[in-house]
Amino acid sequence: MEVAMAKPIPIPKGVHTVTPNLILPDCARAIDYYKRGLGAEEVSRFPAPDGKKIWHAELRVGDSILYMADEMPGMSAKPPSGDRGSPVTFWVWVADCDAAHRRAVDAGGRSTTAPADMFWGDRTGTVQDPFGYSWTFATHVKDMTKEEMAKAGQEFARKQGGA
Repeated sequence: MEVAMAKPIPIPKGVHTVTPNLILPDCARAIDYYKRGLGAEEVSRFPAPDGKKIWHAELRVGDSILYMADEMPGMSAKPPSGDRGSPVTFWVWVADCDAAHRRAVDAGGRSTTAPADMFWGDRTGTVQDPFGYSWTFATHVKDMTKEEMAKAGQEFARKQGGA
């Protein structure tokens, strides 16, 4: 008699439909930075059989999961290089943009944009981590209508010389 196996759920519990997967030159060091700089919690770590590289790791940042791994021979994905950061950036909603920005810098990141109020009603600041990925910390500080945002955007562009 065959026992019917339960069908696994197609999307694992606790992850979102789209989950970033960072490729890194030193995944173990990156995990340490993200714990200090982003307040990440390590969910799991699967080292390669030789113990030198990490094949897969999962971190939780707020309610989101990040996958990450060391670059491996034969992989098509490459980590950002030193002078050329990643073309992909991360937007992180936080209760206090300034505190999150400061924490990421204190952990070893480089501020690329100091926290400031934006014309669309958010306060944001951006930090590039030591591995080439950029993280924009954002706190919503002002509710605005689409019309108010459009007007504020036009004023911003005018001040920047773009209108």
